Amino acid sequence: MERIMVDTSAIYALLDRSDNFHKQAVAILKEISTKQKKIIITNFIIAESHALLANRLGSELARTWLKGLCWPVERITEEDERIAREIIFTYFDKSFSYTDATTFAVMERLGITSVLAFDQHFTQYGFTLSDEV
Repeated sequence: MERIMVDTSAIYALLDRSDNFHKQAVAILKEISTKQKKIIITNFIIAESHALLANRLGSELARTWLKGLCWPVERITEEDERIAREIIFTYFDKSFSYTDATTFAVMERLGITSVLAFDQHFTQYGFTLSDEV
């Protein structure tokens, strides 16, 4: 079964109906479900998403999202963090966040090439955005 990573940018777009990418995110998620792809999320993306949701949409919505989260969680390893630091120090011309870089490391480790995201950092690093699949 093909796996796809879900990024914070997509989670936010799914939950904020006023987000410019909301309709696209909903449509892509439906397509992913139809094609029976397995969604993966990291523990760092959960932390980043919860903080963003709480800050922008309120703590109640953030709690509700966290309580209903049913996607498999891939934990960031020490090796993933080491690789993330290498990525950040190597691509000094990019503004990759630490969460982005750890996600890249996990995707490489698991052989995942596609991500549901609205963050161009993933394409800059060489991954395929799910709307391009």
